[in-house]
Amino acid sequence: MTALICGSMAFDTIMVFQDQFKNHILPEQVHILNVSFLVPEMRRNFGGCAGNIAFNLHLLGGDGLPMGTVGSDFGPYANWLDSQGISRSALREIPDAYTAQAYITTDQDDNQITAFHPGAMNFCHHGKVGDFDGVRIGMVSPDGRQGMIEHAQQFVEAGIPFIFDPGQGMPMFDGHDLSRFAEQATWLAFNDYEAKLMQERTGKSPAQLARDAEAVIVTRGGEGSTIYTKGREIEIPLAPAQHLVDPTGCGDAYRGGLLYGLQNDLDWEITGRIASLMGAIKIEHAGTQNHALSRADFDARFKETFGITL
Repeated sequence: MTALICGSMAFDTIMVFQDQFKNHILPEQVHILNVSFLVPEMRRNFGGCAGNIAFNLHLLGGDGLPMGTVGSDFGPYANWLDSQGISRSALREIPDAYTAQAYITTDQDDNQITAFHPGAMNFCHHGKVGDFDGVRIGMVSPDGRQGMIEHAQQFVEAGIPFIFDPGQGMPMFDGHDLSRFAEQATWLAFNDYEAKLMQERTGKSPAQLARDAEAVIVTRGGEGSTIYTKGREIEIPLAPAQHLVDPTGCGDAYRGGLLYGLQNDLDWEITGRIASLMGAIKIEHAGTQNHALSRADFDARFKETFGITL
């Protein structure tokens, strides 16, 4: 069962400033701000929601096809996907654009200054859900606004159940837009902050949204996650990380676990725990696609963490 994962493909350039921003930014002078930060530590990661989710689903043995638009500079990322066995057949190159880029500078207090260039992502609506055979489940994750709207409608027209996961794309949509997505989607996924925004803009709590959707999944950071279904609230415990290294991409790892559970018709108690453990494993590594595991190791850690066997 192939999962078509619509979303961004991006390069993440992470720079570490070995001081605190507050020592170099004067509040009374922000109207004439002109600062430069020396960043001796830098790494460039492969990222983007579609790429990250497909990577994590693939680690579990699931079948994920990322769909998005990339630029003429995508070569290194393409080679990485090939080495991981992840298909690029649903990625479209925009010759005169750069692949989406995030430039993130982090200080010693974990404050961040980010500049994001969408680049080829602005053309994501060029990809069409109906162009690919064998798709049985879908996901609409953060991407260009028009692409997210069109892909949701295309999943509906094709009769393909899908997860709506607005993530950092939520500010692009008003209450009417979000209500339409909620009516179209089979499942909804948010972090706790996004769930509050969703309720504020639509007037519906996660439990109320679950009256129409099959499930609403809300992650709560260190407090685990909650899965709302019709008449039920399923609490998913936190899977503890062995080392807290980098939370970036944890939500995408969790969503890879969700797709795996849905692809394999697992119940929500098991699916949520798989997703939780994938998030913990990601946190133990810097970057969004730098963790690796065998399925046997994952199964052993799952049993150790939750006391049950997959």
